[in-house]
Amino acid sequence: MNKKKAGIIAAVVVIVAAAAGGGAWYYLKHNGSGGSSADKVYVESVSNLNSVNSGSQNRYSGVVEAQESWDINKDPEREIKEVFVEEGDMVEEGDSLFEYDMESAKGELAQGALELEEKQNEITSLQNQISQLTRERSNVPESERFEYTAEIQEKENSIKQTEYDIESKKAEMQKKQESIDNAVVKSKIAGMVKSINKNPESDMMGEKTSYMTVIAVGDFRVKGTVSELNIQTLSQDQPVILRSRVDEEQTWNGTITKIDTQGEESNNNEYIDYSSDSGSTEKATKYPFYVALDSTDGLMMGQHLFIELDEGQMEAKEGIWLFEGYVVKEDEKSYVWAADASSRLEKREVELGEYDENLGEYEILSGLTDEDAIAFPMDGLYEGVTAVTDASEVDYDAPLYNQEGEEGEEPEGEGGEIPGGELIDESGMSGGEGMDGEDGEIMDIDGGSEGEGFSEDVDLEGGSLDGDSLDSIDGINGIDNELDTLDDTGAVG
Repeated sequence: MNKKKAGIIAAVVVIVAAAAGGGAWYYLKHNGSGGSSADKVYVESVSNLNSVNSGSQNRYSGVVEAQESWDINKDPEREIKEVFVEEGDMVEEGDSLFEYDMESAKGELAQGALELEEKQNEITSLQNQISQLTRERSNVPESERFEYTAEIQEKENSIKQTEYDIESKKAEMQKKQESIDNAVVKSKIAGMVKSINKNPESDMMGEKTSYMTVIAVGDFRVKGTVSELNIQTLSQDQPVILRSRVDEEQTWNGTITKIDTQGEESNNNEYIDYSSDSGSTEKATKYPFYVALDSTDGLMMGQHLFIELDEGQMEAKEGIWLFEGYVVKEDEKSYVWAADASSRLEKREVELGEYDENLGEYEILSGLTDEDAIAFPMDGLYEGVTAVTDASEVDYDAPLYNQEGEEGEEPEGEGGEIPGGELIDESGMSGGEGMDGEDGEIMDIDGGSEGEGFSEDVDLEGGSLDGDSLDSIDGINGIDNELDTLDDTGAVG
């Protein structure tokens, strides 16, 4: 083989290798598979995801309260004379709680009795006057009787008005007598005195309050609150699960017995309205709902709980069940992003089984084990990124989490280089510089136009081929395959 032909073959080999490298870099860059050593993704073990339900349920806040309570409102027109109980006292039905001061009512009652007597005397006097006028009318001429008749009718009307006043006064006095008789307020239920509000006009939030509250002891229920944004998800007779805020493994079961859409709660929450251009903050009204408990064992009065709809999340399932958000479906196949033995992320195919619509979970028949660790899918994930099990190791300033950039930007670091050479131009190596020869020296490609081959100036020891562009290579002796073109992407055509 002469020097010229050997030089041409060597140049072609270098060109093909460089073109393939450039095309591969372009493909990786534009298909999101490039990466940075700073990129790290948090992965969680399948066994952990499978043991705690990975599906999501809305949770509502709730508090344990008495099944029955009695709020006693103070009569604003009366003062308290004596209170017979204190907060926390246990009372039986019929026990005295407090007594109103009725001294003024008793005085008003006595005064009312005197007024009734006076009005009754007025009626007697009017009746006597009517009798007298009637006798006199019979002894006067016919022409004068009309005046007597008119005066008699006037007095009869006065009697009717006075009788009406008497009945009204009697009703008023009856109420006062009932107040006196009921001056001592007695408990209607057996239970505990929960609160005594010495200022029943309003509480700290400005809401009207009762003077005293007695709650039944032993029968608990849970009072929850729901926003107007979620109230349509609740319904009467719906089963729920209640969880302790301290230990979520401690649960109780119950059923929604009432949703009080008329009982607006005072502590309204604010939420951001993302449907508006301004993202304005709006008020969301909260309403109470009530849960009857299957069992009250271990519950305390006033204990705060989480409430979630019972959608089967407590039922034990065999095998691996994964929240659907972890499953990626492409081309009629299903994948998960799993960590390999080298703690690098890979796109692993899995076989799906049944689907739980309530929890949004897929049964995984094959492709994963409890020992595997997986990442939640996100835009820009690529195979080979470092997988970590400690979330604090993730750097959210890394390129993976900041993917905004213009098309055609050069990658950071040395991702655009080929081994032993300079950065390859993405446009298809126009200019021809930057490809190493096999001995590490730079070769300048100066090829002629199509069909002309290369110039005679070829140096196998690292010389140069002069030219500005390589359009095609034809007619190289001893090479069966033709290298037709290098298109504008740098790929071999």
